[in-house]
Amino acid sequence: MPVANHNNESSPCLYLALPVMDESRQINRLLESIEAQNYHNFKLFVCVNQPDDWWHVPEKIAICNDNAHSLEILKNHSGKSITLIDKSSPGEGWKGKHQGVGWARKTVMDAINAVASNNDLIVSIDADTWYPPGYLYSLAGNLLTNPDATAFAVPYYHKLTGEERADRAILRYEIYMRYYSLNLWRCNIPYRFTAIGSALAAPVWAYRRIGGITPHMSGEDFYFLLKLAKIGRVVTWNSEMAFPAARFSDRVLFGTGPAMIRGDGGDWSSYPFYDPKQFDLVSETFTSLYNAQNMPLQNQFIGFLNELFKTDDLFAPLRSNHSDRQRFIKACVERIDALRILQYLRLYGINRKLQEEDNLTSYLKDYFGITIPQNFSFNRSTVDQIDEIRNQLAGLESQYMEIEWNRTKN
Repeated sequence: MPVANHNNESSPCLYLALPVMDESRQINRLLESIEAQNYHNFKLFVCVNQPDDWWHVPEKIAICNDNAHSLEILKNHSGKSITLIDKSSPGEGWKGKHQGVGWARKTVMDAINAVASNNDLIVSIDADTWYPPGYLYSLAGNLLTNPDATAFAVPYYHKLTGEERADRAILRYEIYMRYYSLNLWRCNIPYRFTAIGSALAAPVWAYRRIGGITPHMSGEDFYFLLKLAKIGRVVTWNSEMAFPAARFSDRVLFGTGPAMIRGDGGDWSSYPFYDPKQFDLVSETFTSLYNAQNMPLQNQFIGFLNELFKTDDLFAPLRSNHSDRQRFIKACVERIDALRILQYLRLYGINRKLQEEDNLTSYLKDYFGITIPQNFSFNRSTVDQIDEIRNQLAGLESQYMEIEWNRTKN
């Protein structure tokens, strides 16, 4: 990807936004990964954070001490200078409801926003993620190739640990995410991206346009990308991947770590393999929207939306307010967003009579001609067998991303 020079000041500056809590064991490896980057025009901003009252909670004191250790590591780092925001030392931590990773990301991104230029790039990273040496170079090139993009949802791949429980849990979770994404791609449904806080970026001008990131307690990366998708195009292809860690963690309410903990205990109810036919109904809705001025289609998804928004005709006010067809379509797509699609699938997309592998097995066979052994089981199959399915889904997703990439370039 074209970047004039690794050290050329005319190249975009990449601002790395890093929230840190209970990460002292990961920090040095992350710093090594950053120092090894072959793109040098970047700055690292770090927010070490925790609620201030944790210093007085016995079961939280270990996290407080770990954060103090992280601060020392970052202050004594001999490499590239770091802008350090201390939200963890006694008296400096979060007060009241303003706490969590959402506030940490907002704090560090807002600090970047105060000093960055419009055409620079905010790169969201996490301490437990490994970034290959060409990662920043690839993002800078992607930004120059796509100056109109409002966000970059970078491809990801969880590295296995060699510990069977953790590997089974992360593979089950990643397969769920890729299954969900593939159905969106297959049906050409908008918002077909995966939001991972360690693998996304946004140009500063787009960050300013949406008024910054909203500090949700969890899922802030999802809502952040959702806001950015509503003002423009999210690029999902990048020549380099991010490699998040697979580890059990309860620092946030939901996401990878909590999903692994619940899944390891046998509870995957929040991450089911939704019925592919329900995705088809969502796809029908968008197809009808694109092809028919008056939106005549009525189906279960439209009924769900009408009930959700307490109306008999969700689209009537949108038609009245937007006489221009393209503006009407844009308004509809903004209203029927990724959150509404997920809410619909959670209500109607789960067939509780089927084993959790059945939708996955039939989906891969019916739509992609991939046959999974009849005795496949997330509990009984080997880690290698489960990993093979993960890799098949990752390959399919990559094909969709490349097709989209090539289409937008031609």
